[in-house]
Amino acid sequence: MVFEPPKRLVRALGETAPEGDDWLERLPETAREAVAQRELTVERVQVPGGRSSLVVLVRTADGTPAVLKLAPRRARPEAERAALAHWGGRGAVQLLEPASAAEGVLLLERLHPDVSVRSLPEAKALLEAAGTLRRLWVDPPQEHGFETVTERTERQARAMRASAAADPEVAPLVEAALTAREELVAAPPEHRLLHGTFRQSKVLGGERTPWLAVGPDPVVGEHAFDLARLVRDRVEDLIAQTSGASTTRRRVKRLAESLEVDRERLRGWTLFRAVESGVRARRVGREQDAELLLEFAGWL
Repeated sequence: MVFEPPKRLVRALGETAPEGDDWLERLPETAREAVAQRELTVERVQVPGGRSSLVVLVRTADGTPAVLKLAPRRARPEAERAALAHWGGRGAVQLLEPASAAEGVLLLERLHPDVSVRSLPEAKALLEAAGTLRRLWVDPPQEHGFETVTERTERQARAMRASAAADPEVAPLVEAALTAREELVAAPPEHRLLHGTFRQSKVLGGERTPWLAVGPDPVVGEHAFDLARLVRDRVEDLIAQTSGASTTRRRVKRLAESLEVDRERLRGWTLFRAVESGVRARRVGREQDAELLLEFAGWL
């Protein structure tokens, strides 16, 4: 079996790879070793796949359908393993192998990889996604090693300041986003284990329950931070609407009310996360994505 990484993965990791990183070059051999050690039968590599990991559809020695996921250290796969273990299948894909001798290798329950909540009509998709997200919001383990929202966003804020200094066009939005962040991190209303990168495409159809979350980048903090990424789902459709700005504001209101989150805190985190993503997209040359995200942020 040739483990050819999908073009989407190669492109995305190429944007963030530190100098000298050879994870992609070593990936085919890493995948072959992981398959052999577990006596797996390979069906296919999932394409287009994700932006931070190789996903391979496999069967275990007893014929059970499963997923083998391989990710570089910078994608924080061991934090993902710890979060999935803590959730224990409640609202999220289940670990089939709690520990691994090789860092960055996860064996997971097989869901329906081509069926996500995003395939549903928009209103239904938001409802199902929000319901899944609510199940993930639990107290983190004692003495956990997860990054906090304050820590993650401080690192992001430093990069945003540097981008604004080099690109005055984005400076006003960056300043607004950083001001919102400072107010938000000062007094978070709760500290829960969060998915961290939640959106409709991260919710797949399952057998145990209709919808389960995959691909967390876990972080500990307030609910509004997690929900903020969901607000801008299908951003390209929002931008195409003449009523996109008002639709966005209604979405903030509806999601805040349905999940009992403060509306202004949700608006603030939505602004910060959209600007951060837009500035980062611009920094690596994804101009179309940057324009969409920054226009969306301007509505908030």
